[in-house]
Amino acid sequence: MHVVEMRSVMKRQIINSPDEVVSQALEGLELCHGNMIRYDSIGGIVCRRTPARDKVGVVSGGGAGHEPLHAGFVGHGMLDVAVPGAVFASPTALQVRAGTVAADSGRGVVQIVKNYTGDVLNFRIAGELATDDAIDTRIVLVDDDLATDAGDAGGPGRRGTAAVVAVEKIVGACAEAGASLDDVAALGRRVAATSRTMSLALEAGTHPGQRRPAFQLTEDEVELGVGIHGERGIGRAPFDEADALTEMLVNPVVAELNLARGQSVIAIVNGLGGAYPLELSIAARAVHRLLDARGIRVARMLAGSYVTSLDMHGFSVTLTTADDELISLWDAPVRTPALTW
Repeated sequence: MHVVEMRSVMKRQIINSPDEVVSQALEGLELCHGNMIRYDSIGGIVCRRTPARDKVGVVSGGGAGHEPLHAGFVGHGMLDVAVPGAVFASPTALQVRAGTVAADSGRGVVQIVKNYTGDVLNFRIAGELATDDAIDTRIVLVDDDLATDAGDAGGPGRRGTAAVVAVEKIVGACAEAGASLDDVAALGRRVAATSRTMSLALEAGTHPGQRRPAFQLTEDEVELGVGIHGERGIGRAPFDEADALTEMLVNPVVAELNLARGQSVIAIVNGLGGAYPLELSIAARAVHRLLDARGIRVARMLAGSYVTSLDMHGFSVTLTTADDELISLWDAPVRTPALTW
C-alpha cells in the first residue's frame, strides 16, 4: 500500500524572543512610518501621528499575527487607532478603552471588531467603559467567513476575516467625509452584511517560538476553509492549478451572495502570509475571469497580503457587493503604512 508522507520541516524565524515579537514589531513599524503613526507602548495602541479633528473616530483591533492588519491601516482615510493583542489573542478591554478614548474627537467612535468571542467581549466592555468618559460608541461586527456559516445552528456565528479590510476602508472614508456616528456605523454594517470570504492553505502557519506548523498536509492536498488563527478548515481538497483552486473559493461566495449578471463587486485576493505576490496576481486573474464569465463586474480589485495568519501559505477571496456609493468611498484617498492611494 502506498503511503504519502507528511511534511515535517522545522521552521526558523527572524525573532528575538516570542514574548516580545509584538512590541518590537510595533516599534519597528513606527520607526518606518513615524510620519503617519505613533506607537503608544504604555496604552498598547497605535494612533495617527496627528490626530484627526471633528470627525467620527474609527478604531479596530485584534490579535497580532495578521499583519499588516490592523496597525498597518492606521492613517488618513482609514483607522484612527489600532489595538493589537498578543499573537492570536484579543487585546484587553482596557486597551480597547484607551484606543477608544484616543480615537474620539467629540463626535463618537465606531469600533470595528472581527467576530471572535474574546474580541467581541472586550470591545463591548470597552464600549460600556467609554460611557464613563462621555464617549458615544457603536460596534460594527465583521463576520464574513463562509466556511463557518452554521446557519441557524447557533454558536458564535461566522468568523471575521479579510472583509474587515473593505469595512475599515469604506468606514474610514465615510468618517473622513464628515458623516454622523449612526450613518458611519450603518454603512459599516451594510458592507459587512454584503461581504463573504473563503480561503484555502497549502501549508499552515507556525506560531512564534514554535518549530512546527499548526497542522500538516500531504503534497497532494490543500486545506479548504482555514481560519486566520491557524484553524483547520472544513475539509481537504486535491491540490490543483491556480485557476481550479481559485474557483473552489469563488463559486461558494458567489452563490452565498446570490450574485447575478449585471451586479458589481469589490474583490480582495488576500495572501495569508506565505503566498508570493506573483501567486496572488495569478489568483486575481482567475477571480476576474470567473466573475466576468458570469457577467459580474469587478468594479475594484485588491491583491496582496493584508489579513495574514503568520506564515501560512494560502489565500482567500473576498467579494463585497458594490454600488456607486461604496465604489466612491473605496476610491477616496487613503494614506496608511499598508494601503495608500
